[in-house]
Amino acid sequence: MTTFQVRGMTCSHCAGFVTEELEALPGVESVTVDLATGSVELTADRPIARHAIRAAVESAGYEVVD
Repeated sequence: MTTFQVRGMTCSHCAGFVTEELEALPGVESVTVDLATGSVELTADRPIARHAIRAAVESAGYEVVD
């Protein structure tokens, strides 16, 4: 499982956009977004490169916090 913070999500639609983009990555099995904290948990059947996660989140219109 990989956990990271995403900046800018404010509603369930935001979480849905981020979830949809992350679930499109090869190997991703599940994505859980906690809007209150901005935390995202991603489970995959293989390692997912950090740059791929960042690109997917940015594609949804948000930013991964380092």
